[in-house]
Amino acid sequence: MQDNTQHISTSAVDGKNIAIVGGGPGGLTLARLLQQSGAKVVVYERDQSRSARVQGSALDLHEGSGLAALEAAGLMEAFWANHRPDLDRLRLTDARGTVLHDHVRRMSGDGKRPEIERGPLRDLLLDSLQPETVQWDCKLEYAEMRGDQVLLRFAGGKTALGDIAIGSDGANSRLRNLVTPIQPEYVGVSLVEAMVPAAKQTIPELWSLLGGAALMALGGERTIGMGTKSDGSVLVYAGLKTKDDVLRESLEEATSPDKRVAWFHGNFEGWSKLWEPLFREAVSMVWRPLLTCPSDQRWEPKPNVTLIGDAAHVMPPYAGEGVNMAMLDALVLSKLLLSERSSSEAIAKYEVQMFDRMRHMTADTMANTEMFYAPDAADRVVALFRSFARTEVVQPAPEA
Repeated sequence: MQDNTQHISTSAVDGKNIAIVGGGPGGLTLARLLQQSGAKVVVYERDQSRSARVQGSALDLHEGSGLAALEAAGLMEAFWANHRPDLDRLRLTDARGTVLHDHVRRMSGDGKRPEIERGPLRDLLLDSLQPETVQWDCKLEYAEMRGDQVLLRFAGGKTALGDIAIGSDGANSRLRNLVTPIQPEYVGVSLVEAMVPAAKQTIPELWSLLGGAALMALGGERTIGMGTKSDGSVLVYAGLKTKDDVLRESLEEATSPDKRVAWFHGNFEGWSKLWEPLFREAVSMVWRPLLTCPSDQRWEPKPNVTLIGDAAHVMPPYAGEGVNMAMLDALVLSKLLLSERSSSEAIAKYEVQMFDRMRHMTADTMANTEMFYAPDAADRVVALFRSFARTEVVQPAPEA
């Protein structure tokens, strides 16, 4: 007897080829969550290999977002094996290096926010995926609809087709153009990102002040952030309010240690010489303008294309939510793709929730950004951190 029963799709991903553009924490988390249910996923990543570049600063993962996503992905054991319990303090100082407050991070218990470096987080996510899931050296240049599929064109001429395409390719997402004409906007603050190797030897006074954890100095509408890495290097983020490209050009022209120190003094007026070694010993300095998307952004959902993380809602780092929101996006989207019958239904429901989350988060983050670069930033930021539970105040260190 012939079986005339038709196959009925049980989820939006059943029999579909899913293309994820971008192999950061959000994209890799989404790939892992979908693969656990048998979905066919390929991640296209612009890096030439997993070791092509040094990953950035440490991240604190939050219970209701980043940690929840790792729990659903079955990766909590790997996370705890790689987290950094030594990064349990954020020290706040003024422009002279005077310690104003030590904020003790919650590593366990309710509201815990344990830290992990980006490199180990990326590695544990990569190791959880099926072989050949990530296609390296795939820099997306252009995306277009091709019938019911999405055509991806990469540098070098490579192309790929996806039944469902998800952009996790950051603030300058090339997939975003398929979804919305709205583009991120510059917030008027830029960061100078740098790395100081062997910091205990090269910047001993600052290494001692840093105390092996993380530090934020504030003053004069400027900031300097420092964070230790497990290899003994220190990541540096020097921030300043500016809408003038001349500052960026002058930094790029500061090609020697002495010129970089001179650039620092010219643009961080009133700051102590204590910070000079950061600019003298840095192996590289990169200018990073901070961007944000409108808090009220909306677009009509597309049936088979959507965005997660910075591609959807980039914002400055002053609420510590970027990676957590990307991983929460991945968790929410994966659940809907696996529970809804069609990708159009799943994406529409996901974007409603995402827009609602981001409206509040973007507003809070922009308020924090204004506070960190206000003339009275030190007083306001210290007051904020002292209002948090489980903080610890230390005696001020001698002035630099």
